[in-house]
Amino acid sequence: MRGTQLQPASASQFGRFFRSWIQNPLSIGAVAPSSRPLARLMVRDLHGDSRVVEFGSGTGTVTQAIVDRGVKANNLCLIEQHAQFIEILRGRFPGALTVEADVTRLNGELAEWAGSVDFIVSGLPLVLFNRARKRSLLTQAFDLLNERGSFHQFTYAACCPISKSLLAELGLRATRLGIAAFNFPPAFVYRFERER
Repeated sequence: MRGTQLQPASASQFGRFFRSWIQNPLSIGAVAPSSRPLARLMVRDLHGDSRVVEFGSGTGTVTQAIVDRGVKANNLCLIEQHAQFIEILRGRFPGALTVEADVTRLNGELAEWAGSVDFIVSGLPLVLFNRARKRSLLTQAFDLLNERGSFHQFTYAACCPISKSLLAELGLRATRLGIAAFNFPPAFVYRFERER
């Protein structure tokens, strides 16, 4: 059974996203919400029984793609640090757990999800994070993920946003899943998972 949204994204939400980017481009990392083709690429491996956490949900474009894959609201957690986006997300996806937080400083807020998550989907601007912040983010992400869980991340950079040395240090491997060529700007999607 496929999920449904209760309230579609609107032009005013796009405007709010753009204004937030103007005010703090290093925090938002994009001038516009993700395109539908990018969102579909981000969630292509998800299925209805997946337990999913989304980092940096914004106005919910990727969230909607997650729901469209059949992920149930009680298996979906949205983490967003901007209060104006939290308001939008709670209106559009009332059944999901929505947490206002910086994902690099969760401090056990998702303890009950630890080790049980199948996928983490991230729209955070990782290329703007320093090494220590990337390490913190990935450590917390893989504490949430189950043994076979994976972390999907998009980036506007043509190369992987996580260095080979950091991947090796954390025992992770990266695979490029594809490119959303018609996104603005074009975006690359990577999957990170534990080395087996």
